[in-house]
Amino acid sequence: MVALKKTVLIIEDDEILVEMYKEKLKNEGFRVITAKDGKIALQRVKEGPDLILLDILMPSLNGFEVLKRIKSDLDTKNIPVIVLTNVGSESVDNDKNLALSLGAVDYMVKSLNTPESVVTRVKEIL
Repeated sequence: MVALKKTVLIIEDDEILVEMYKEKLKNEGFRVITAKDGKIALQRVKEGPDLILLDILMPSLNGFEVLKRIKSDLDTKNIPVIVLTNVGSESVDNDKNLALSLGAVDYMVKSLNTPESVVTRVKEIL
């Protein structure tokens, strides 16, 4: 029996980053769906991804608002969410604590993590 591919939803407004993460994940056998803003993301979540990579700074709805809505919906609250952002510096601890308190399973800073390390983390969680 062939195992079904796990699906990762990438919620990110930077096209270059989307393509880079998408390529890495596909090379590892994942199915990838994407959303470039918070409103589209909330529609895509209904497709039932196995895991979500979520940026914070995006048009229409920011990542914290998207995370709140995902976690408050009975149909989507159990989907693991990794916050993947460049929001950093002195606010990183506050943002990390907020993301984790809202239900994220991890908080990764893009500039401190290679795409390979992000894929490794996705595999660990799934």
